[in-house]
Amino acid sequence: MAAALTLTVLVLAAANVLNNRVVPRAYLLTSLVTTAVLLALLRLAGLSWADAGLGRAGLGRGLRWGLLLVALVAGAYTLGALLPATRRLFADPRAADAGAGELAYQTLVRIPFATVLLEEVAFRGVLYGEVRAVAGVVWATVVSSVLFGLWHVLPAQDLRRLRPDARRLAGSLVVPAAVVASALAGVLLCELRRRTGSLAAPMALHWATNALGYLTAWLVQRYAAPSTSTTKRNGPGGLPVSP
Repeated sequence: MAAALTLTVLVLAAANVLNNRVVPRAYLLTSLVTTAVLLALLRLAGLSWADAGLGRAGLGRGLRWGLLLVALVAGAYTLGALLPATRRLFADPRAADAGAGELAYQTLVRIPFATVLLEEVAFRGVLYGEVRAVAGVVWATVVSSVLFGLWHVLPAQDLRRLRPDARRLAGSLVVPAAVVASALAGVLLCELRRRTGSLAAPMALHWATNALGYLTAWLVQRYAAPSTSTTKRNGPGGLPVSP
């Protein structure tokens, strides 16, 4: 199991560098191949699909939780977009510059089949299952969540370029803030996986947070008040909505 765990971490490190630095244009392909490799490592380690949250047991519960969480996220984003005080949080220039085709690709292809599939299978599935098999649930949650936080170091380094509003934070705090936030999100996703026994619920929440955030940003910057556009041109403030 130690060998499988080491290989899992090395594969993830390689995928992270490939996706963020070497061949970012091949993000979808790299993510799909990495997911397949991780699942092969899971089986070589002697673990079952259920150990990764991919068994039939718990699937129904996970889907029910997932639908509820998607509805809650959609409601929260809708409220945030309607309130002037929070609408500026969705001023993401990446979504503003996207056409309808790019919107569909991001929300229905890239986010679910690259970002969500890879990260949930990797961190709440394979890695979580491997650590839990030797050290229990608590350590599985800790290791998975810490590594999930570190997984976001390279994307966070690009945040100031992709989101001018990130300059409102001190430059030295952008990466630590992203890592801590991602690690805390990892704990929540691990708990969902534990309580439902399935990856369906964390996958649904992950997709809703990213894809519906992108969709909301796209809608806000097309149909909101003119002040939103002005804010975008001047370098908006707020939190990133990142696929």
